Amino acid sequence: MSEENVEIVQTLIPPPEVDVASLIRDDSLFEQSRAAFEPFVDPDVEAVAMWLPAARTYAGIDGFRSLWLDWLEPWATYYVRVDELIDTGERVVALIRDSGQRHDVDAEVEISAGSVWTIRNGRVVKVEFCTREDALKAAGLSE
Repeated sequence: MSEENVEIVQTLIPPPEVDVASLIRDDSLFEQSRAAFEPFVDPDVEAVAMWLPAARTYAGIDGFRSLWLDWLEPWATYYVRVDELIDTGERVVALIRDSGQRHDVDAEVEISAGSVWTIRNGRVVKVEFCTREDALKAAGLSE
């Protein structure tokens, strides 16, 4: 089952050429994406922003979008590239390298980050967005 979990996460993370800021902000594009990923995401999915001083949890697919809208506020463009997906059974650790341009900066910025995707019965039930180090620790690994 865990190889299938990695495939689910691969399916849900946009390809590196897709501007996530445009995808999330545009209602029509987001609804098209929702139709594609709903079979793989539990309706009550929890999305957790671990980077905040006090982690904040967003509920449901609309909450997942709200988390991204909050994060993308300062970004004009935003791209996600997966460096590695690590199968840990029920969870998949994603090590990613994001890049983009903020509204107030001319240069492109690169961010190394991580996330932990919990999958049950073929559906994502929780995604924790965090640092690479925290993602690896959550999986009982270290960089």
